[in-house]
Amino acid sequence: MGAGSSSFNTAGSVHDFTVKDAKGTDVDLGMYKGKVLLIVNVASQCGLTNSNYTELSQLYEKYKDQGVEFLAFPCNQFAGQEPGSNEQIQEFACTRFKAEYPIFQKVNVNGDKAAPLYKFLKASKGGLFNESIKWNFTKFLVDKEGQVVKRYAPTTSPLNIENDIKKILDLS
Repeated sequence: MGAGSSSFNTAGSVHDFTVKDAKGTDVDLGMYKGKVLLIVNVASQCGLTNSNYTELSQLYEKYKDQGVEFLAFPCNQFAGQEPGSNEQIQEFACTRFKAEYPIFQKVNVNGDKAAPLYKFLKASKGGLFNESIKWNFTKFLVDKEGQVVKRYAPTTSPLNIENDIKKILDLS
């Protein structure tokens, strides 16, 4: 599950990775050079789903034309809360929450089979107790050079990340 052509040990930035979109096509994250990224592991059956997807869509709508991109990676590692196929997940997010940002192929974020991108993100900004992702909707803010700036807990409202996004965009 999940992809990534770069080893997280040799990667210098998020831009060094290639991941799979929901249709299984390779996506070179180097295409996002110069953009601020918010990378989120998402799930459609989590108690945090409604608030996170709603606020992510609001924030994306506000900043998508100012150099911000959100990258959503479905994950089924937490209580089986993302059981659908990649197509079902995309339809859910785009229909119910009007998600316009990219939703990628389902990945593992923890363990030996974790996507290389997620190994890199966790190594860059470990959590409070260790590097493991604790739950759905853990968020990573990445600067225009592909460096992880900050990690946010699943319970952090996407709207509470807005000021950090504005700082990187020099809008504050």
